[in-house]
Amino acid sequence: MKSKKPQTVRRFKTPEKCPFCTAKKDPDYKDYKRLEKFLSDRAKIFGTARTGTCAKHQRMLTRAVKRARHLGLLPFTPTL
Repeated sequence: MKSKKPQTVRRFKTPEKCPFCTAKKDPDYKDYKRLEKFLSDRAKIFGTARTGTCAKHQRMLTRAVKRARHLGLLPFTPTL
């Protein structure tokens, strides 16, 4: 039998502290430029492990992104 090569895992550096806790601000749907940092190139919301946000702010971030999408400030799908 041939032995399989171990797959390489992509690692990304997780911030030490929540960016919203350090700035002492909550995510706001009107500040869509700041929310774009938390979206992938496919317009998906990054998870807590990727962004380093705490659970409280991750929930608020998700809500703010969804509100901004509904108002047309952020895209639902990737822009070409």
